Amino acid sequence: MKHIARKRFGQNFLTDHSVLDRIISVIQPEPTDSMVEIGPGLAAMTRLLLQGVNRLHVVELDRDLVARLKKEFDPAHLEVHSADALKFDFGQIPVAAGQKLRIVGNLPYNISSPLLFHLADIATRVQDQHFMLQKEVVERMVAEPGSKAFGRLSVMLQWRYHMDLMFIVPPSAFDPPPRVDSAIVRMIPKSEPLKCDQKKLEATVTKAFSQRRKVIRNCVLGMYTEEQLVQAGIDPTLRPEAVGLEQYVALANLEPVKTAA
Repeated sequence: MKHIARKRFGQNFLTDHSVLDRIISVIQPEPTDSMVEIGPGLAAMTRLLLQGVNRLHVVELDRDLVARLKKEFDPAHLEVHSADALKFDFGQIPVAAGQKLRIVGNLPYNISSPLLFHLADIATRVQDQHFMLQKEVVERMVAEPGSKAFGRLSVMLQWRYHMDLMFIVPPSAFDPPPRVDSAIVRMIPKSEPLKCDQKKLEATVTKAFSQRRKVIRNCVLGMYTEEQLVQAGIDPTLRPEAVGLEQYVALANLEPVKTAA
């Protein structure tokens, strides 16, 4: 029976075999990898991954698809977790001694940002991540300071990962086709992120980009003084998108005047 894509789950199934093969060539799965796929859907990529790895874990929210996966695949090779990826504890997936998780998936665009932040919490246990995302989101992830795409997502993820946009995928590669281009992103956790408390950095960056049309002095008013901006190596007259990761970390490492409202 044909599965009808469900809008509430953000389902767009990748069907282009040339794109699938290209993704697999980027991931380069190995037999002993501890691999987990988020949102396997109709298992187009799942089947290809299973040609490379001995055992694969998948996390799927749609119960109808969970049933199909369990029916089609041998549980000795595919373990299906019926769960919401936003709430799923990826730390429970077993990893062989000396190994780390490899995470892949065609992520639902409607939850991509919160899911990326959820996964950042286990970055120390991850070897790499390869995701299909909306092209605009990937461009924001890898954006350089000074770009209009540079923002909170850029700073927080670049603090934790090395990231590269691998290639663009057109809407025609999916069924049903989305209204936007997609892109494959590679994310490799940094072994030694710049020293900073994550919550303080998050609060600082959120405050800075809350009014991105204003200069940063006005954006962080009430949280940091102009003198502190200068101390962190930041020109107070710059807009938030013109300030780099290192400067935001330096600012977050200073004691705020008070907690931002």
